[in-house]
Amino acid sequence: MNIEIEDMKLEHLDEVLAIENLCFIAKYSKEDFLYELNDNEYAMNYVAKVDGHVVGFALCYFTFDSATIAQIATHPNYQKMGVGTALMNDIFDDCYAKKIQTITLEVRENNKKAFDFYIKNGFKEVLIKEAYYSNGDNAIYMIKRIEGV
Repeated sequence: MNIEIEDMKLEHLDEVLAIENLCFIAKYSKEDFLYELNDNEYAMNYVAKVDGHVVGFALCYFTFDSATIAQIATHPNYQKMGVGTALMNDIFDDCYAKKIQTITLEVRENNKKAFDFYIKNGFKEVLIKEAYYSNGDNAIYMIKRIEGV
């Protein structure tokens, strides 16, 4: 399977929103994505495509010497096929190129599949943020240091 990573554009939005609705409890709205694409000067947004179709995406913020992954998702039909890893590798490459030293993220404490994915990609658990999400779920705050920056 050939996975292509490219910058997210408005033309990808319908497919991204479909993945968003399948993968997240607290969903970004179309307006949220439009802000990220059009107005957020710190955002770097990626899509993963297979055969011309969006099968995954990531939203990141790059500020000074750090980055934050706000969201990363793969369509359920394409999970465990390397899509998330391809997105992560592109993010890591961009961080290295921009001399960004650390990447952070939050993941729901009860989302073991996502937590394990982040551990596999070099993230370390830092602390628990209690009642971080609107439904009261805790978040695990994680960090990864970029080697060689």
